[in-house]
Amino acid sequence: MYFLLSLFFVPFTHAVIGGDLNCTTYNGTAFVYTPAAVACDNAISDASCAVLYAAPDTLYPAAGNDAERAYACYTTATATPAAVVPDMKQAALTNCAKTCGFCCQTDAYNCPNVQFPRLNCATITRSQCDSVTWRTIIATDCPSACGFCNQGGCVDAVTNCGNDLSICQTVGMQDFVNTYCQRTCGRCPSTTASGTATTSSGSTGTCTSYIADSSTSCAAWAANGFCTNTFYTAAQRRARCATTCRIC
Repeated sequence: MYFLLSLFFVPFTHAVIGGDLNCTTYNGTAFVYTPAAVACDNAISDASCAVLYAAPDTLYPAAGNDAERAYACYTTATATPAAVVPDMKQAALTNCAKTCGFCCQTDAYNCPNVQFPRLNCATITRSQCDSVTWRTIIATDCPSACGFCNQGGCVDAVTNCGNDLSICQTVGMQDFVNTYCQRTCGRCPSTTASGTATTSSGSTGTCTSYIADSSTSCAAWAANGFCTNTFYTAAQRRARCATTCRIC
């Protein structure tokens, strides 16, 4: 009898996120949203998104919770199970990715990080994304953590460079902008700005052929600044990506 009664008091847990589990992780008892699910901003006002994608139970996606994702974020159905409708999901991604908990699938957050980052990409905080100490390193090594996927590995080290564009041409400010305002002032290295590898500082510029890349990830690394990243020695860059980085 005690066993039967105890069954009534066992807490039931169930994931209520819905039919699309992207940008979630299983924590042992339920699927919950990852920090990357809500790391971006909505393209339109939050108030408008709240009207278009009203929370089914008044709770919106947030890191660590399992709020039910509004059906309109991914389907035309009104109950689960529901098939994902691509047009509905694309509209949500374009306009209200944060409200729908889809930030990790937007272009700015959906890209590979380098294979050997200088910090743990999974533990990067919002404050680090805005930190003069970390921004440029994150853009190179962990672009998906801060929404830097479209920056080609080059961002301003400080976030307010664009407030006064005249500093880009001010004689006494050149050392500052070359270090802290590379993106705004057009000072990105050619490798990171275009995503195409150019001659590295480790190259003599006289060879006509290069040893084969030892990694299949060189193109992605080059796009994120590996070829000019002085954290790695010229020998290390040559050993991994001599052809891509054009290192003799």
